[in-house]
Amino acid sequence: MTSFRDLADRLGQARILVVGDVMLDRYWFGEVERISPEAPVPVVRVARQEARPGGAANVARNVAALGAQVTLLSVVGTDEAGATLEKLLLEERVRPALQRDPTLPTTVKLRVIGRQQQLLRIDFETVPSREVLAEKLNEFEALLPECDLVVLSDYGKGGLAHIGRMIELARTRHLPVLVDPKGEDYERYRGATVITPNRGEFRQVAGSWRNETELTEKAQALRAKLALEALLVTRSEEGMSLYLEAGVLHLPTRAREVYDVSGAGDTVIATLSVMLAGGAPLQDAARVANLAAGIVVGKLGTAVVQAGELLAAESIETLRGGSDDH
Repeated sequence: MTSFRDLADRLGQARILVVGDVMLDRYWFGEVERISPEAPVPVVRVARQEARPGGAANVARNVAALGAQVTLLSVVGTDEAGATLEKLLLEERVRPALQRDPTLPTTVKLRVIGRQQQLLRIDFETVPSREVLAEKLNEFEALLPECDLVVLSDYGKGGLAHIGRMIELARTRHLPVLVDPKGEDYERYRGATVITPNRGEFRQVAGSWRNETELTEKAQALRAKLALEALLVTRSEEGMSLYLEAGVLHLPTRAREVYDVSGAGDTVIATLSVMLAGGAPLQDAARVANLAAGIVVGKLGTAVVQAGELLAAESIETLRGGSDDH
């Protein structure tokens, strides 16, 4: 079985291209000491502010944190938020290939945190213009010879209007393509190597199921219909399930403490991509991605898993006598 430890020394040569919708995640941390006299809402006295890359940018920073080379292709505005996002990416060893759209405010998600709990989220977003999206497709094609694997991170914000063509171009070069999907139209992901919906996203497309057998039937039918090599369904407290032509691998959750699930899907697809680019089989890549998910849900907000944390988690698994996958 291939572990992260087996690949860690050579991951610096792995080259991953991440494409998708990016955003700037802002956090305002403060204390709640009273209720407003104007309305029955808490008053937060902000003591600290923080900004982190979000969306596909969070996928890219997770890839970089695990030691691989990563380029991020996306669209941002010509504004302060776009400039801040690029600066943060450079600080985290992500190579940004950002198309600028002067008509587009960079997507910002502002979260207000009081007493370590999220009280409010405010979103600022607009769909990018057709012209900028066309330029992005051209740059995508130009970047393909420089990468070993492609991740398409779809947040439904309009940045992946040409995703079908992107999958086709990458597969023509025999590059693995991993997709984090959004919405109900999975036909646009046809021909990808792996797609990684969470339980709710999969239910939205396939409908509900009464038992594990029915879930497997629905997952395998979708995998075959879309000509995928694998379908990885992340299932929160139930862990994750990898559906392959040869069968299914169920991976129980490895979370020691669930603090915040936001961004967990980003960590899963980033870890999966790093392991696959390093040469690991899909089953082993999924096992390591499951470990990474168990780490990141113990952190607040969009966070990353560091290589050292993943190595430590693998050591704990070894001491436990391996996994109880079935």
